[in-house]
Amino acid sequence: MDLPCVEWQKHVEQKWSRLTLDEKKSFSSLLDIDEVFDFGLSQIIQEDVDFLSGISKDYPIQKDLERAARCRKEGNSSFKARDYTAAVLHYSQGVCHASLSSEQLSLCYANRSAALFHLQHYRECLEDIDRALNHGYPSHLKHKLQDRQAQCLNHFPNGTEGLNTTKQGAGHQAEGVCNRTNSTKPNPKSPNSQQQNGRSPVSCLSPGLSVCFSPEKGRHLVATKGIAAGDVILEDRAYSCVLIPGMGGERREETEEAGRVFGTEVRCCHQCLGETVSPVPCEGCSYARYCSEGCRRGAWERHHRWECPIGAELCTAGVMSQLALRVALKAGVKEVLKAREPIRDADNNSKLIGEKISSKNSSSKPITEKIRPKKKNSGSSDVTSTEPEINDPSAYYHGDSYLSVYHLLPHLNGHAPSLRFLCSVTIATLYLRLRQAGPPPVSWERRGASESRKCSNQSQAPEEGEGWAPELSLLGSVVLRHMLQLRCNAQAVSLLRDTGDFTAVQSTQEVRIATAIFPTLSILNHSCCPNTSLNFRTSHLVSPQPDLVSTDELVSTGPEACSAPVSVSAGLAVSIRASRDICPGQEVLHCYGPHSSRMVLCERRRLLQEQYHFLCICQACSLEQGKGPEGGGPEGGGPDTHLQCGKCEGPVKCSVDGAGGFVCVRSSCAHRVSRSELDLRLQEVRVQLEQAVDLLETDRPDQSVRLLQRAVSQAGVFLKETHPLQGQLADAMARAYSTMGEWRGAASQLERSVVAIRSQYGEDSIELGHQLFKLAQLHFNGGFPGPALSVISRARRLLSLHCGPHCPEVQELQAMEDCLQGVL
Repeated sequence: MDLPCVEWQKHVEQKWSRLTLDEKKSFSSLLDIDEVFDFGLSQIIQEDVDFLSGISKDYPIQKDLERAARCRKEGNSSFKARDYTAAVLHYSQGVCHASLSSEQLSLCYANRSAALFHLQHYRECLEDIDRALNHGYPSHLKHKLQDRQAQCLNHFPNGTEGLNTTKQGAGHQAEGVCNRTNSTKPNPKSPNSQQQNGRSPVSCLSPGLSVCFSPEKGRHLVATKGIAAGDVILEDRAYSCVLIPGMGGERREETEEAGRVFGTEVRCCHQCLGETVSPVPCEGCSYARYCSEGCRRGAWERHHRWECPIGAELCTAGVMSQLALRVALKAGVKEVLKAREPIRDADNNSKLIGEKISSKNSSSKPITEKIRPKKKNSGSSDVTSTEPEINDPSAYYHGDSYLSVYHLLPHLNGHAPSLRFLCSVTIATLYLRLRQAGPPPVSWERRGASESRKCSNQSQAPEEGEGWAPELSLLGSVVLRHMLQLRCNAQAVSLLRDTGDFTAVQSTQEVRIATAIFPTLSILNHSCCPNTSLNFRTSHLVSPQPDLVSTDELVSTGPEACSAPVSVSAGLAVSIRASRDICPGQEVLHCYGPHSSRMVLCERRRLLQEQYHFLCICQACSLEQGKGPEGGGPEGGGPDTHLQCGKCEGPVKCSVDGAGGFVCVRSSCAHRVSRSELDLRLQEVRVQLEQAVDLLETDRPDQSVRLLQRAVSQAGVFLKETHPLQGQLADAMARAYSTMGEWRGAASQLERSVVAIRSQYGEDSIELGHQLFKLAQLHFNGGFPGPALSVISRARRLLSLHCGPHCPEVQELQAMEDCLQGVL
């Protein structure tokens, strides 16, 4: 939930509607974020704060012993059914809901240790045993824990000594949340890695990149030499991130009770986002949980000690509000005041943009004189149409520092006045709630903040908490700035998660787990057909290597971790790889969401204009626009709809004569079908697909196959083999056949799915790579060495291109190939 909940949005809409016309005009004309925040703050009364707290009860975060006992009972039921994974999740919920001094806490830890033992997580089992004993586990039951402890130690070669070695090694092997990459970094000591005056930034650009500026594109990255497809061109670490609750934005009580679905907030560490089987809970609330004591302490010191008392209100206010607050809390007043000062030549941490650009294809230039304003026409999340001065921060590259985040453009006038009002009132209310919860954050305890801040109108503000000086309303203003920035610069963080279907065909789905802000990634401009791909990973708290110049380097995860620098701080990181060859002078681009392979031109442009405030004229959009409404599709029928005529099986196109629907392009047929009729047919097929998947998940593959065969027969009348729904049907059919041991039938169906994936995403797409990986697994498990080796090479090329040669999937493909070649 990026924006506040619906109840709060309606509440703010009512406040907006009660403003006079002059007040709305006055607010809409404000050009300074401080003034926008002041206006929102002046509109808040105590009843607004109370209303926010009232609706926040739908997001309970308090400790609850009854709920802890209920979770433990559900865990016991799963344990008896030998579903140990579900048992661990239920016990973990009990751990988080139990108060620190309660017996329930020790019982939940003890029960979770039993489930972890059966899952062969022996180190985590031992940790839970220690926690149970340290939290008052009943003395008459301690012998059970002692017996289990002895059994666990038998699995370590040297007893407790082996356990200590395992614990030390575990810190150096972080568990990545996404496609892990082989991130070979530039030498931190090299001047080409953007090191300046002995400072090695976390955001590492490859030697072949330069940060440039132009009034049309703002700050952006340009290749200064050729970059090969698959090369890592940028490493960046998130300045801050927030885990998204639930799998799809459900409220937490609905997520737990309906269908026993556990969301990302239950499975992942709230600090580093790494998945954990035995989370450590926050001692003050039932929501936050962490993979280790290190992450818990880090989160508490950086932000959670102030988030914890108002956690329910933050859930109500949405992810963007919480992320904006975290950025401001991490930065602190000292960094904020520094960022608000004019850029001076003596600032050694900022680099004037425009150096090393020699390509005549680039419109970027060194800033040696004023650049006249031009109309912005670039797909950029960091676009400016104003005239940059030599001391304008937007003309500088600030590396990985807070300056890079602060000087991202908030696009104040790009947001509708009603949205600006919603953001202003929301942040002002959270600011007042934060004041009431306790003293100001330590990072904001600084006198003199008023030197860069106008006096605020706080005549209607509730009584402020101890230590909150009036000038600290600067905190609220900065949080508002970041919330407006995040509308255009936030990065969705997704991972491929195994669905848990135990078939010979690996089944995964992409899950958005977090929203983050990256200092350098944010300056990349958009393309609907980008030349890069992103791979996210996490890094846990480990010890620094003594020979590192900087202690802030990113840790690489997976098999390549041994050759990479080691991090001293946990966090989310991203590797950006070239998805195709990039020539010198070409801009480095990535996709903000609307992709030419997934969305038509008009829809892409509409979404980009609404959220990012630019008309996209990237190469894909320009080519598609040049073809016109009658170009590009089969037989001149416009963009391929992947539909076919139900009468003659010919291609169809969207009707443009005002009648709506679709019409066969063959003049001899000209059969029409209305959009409503087509939607009804599609819905019928989707319902059958869902029912078939349910049958498959309840161990009834034969019934699932029969239902899927009917769905495929119906879909074949009006859908081409390249339609995405045809691919989904074929994929489900392959899973069903493989469950029944019918390998040839499964392979045939998965090859049909590959056709649809290739048509939808392209020959060099990561999506095709994942589908070919599944096909290689199927051929391998079915005992077909020839087809398996053929598919392995195709899958390895694509996965190496996007994820690096050391990602787990590529390693598995190599193991399969070695095995098959040994047999042959």
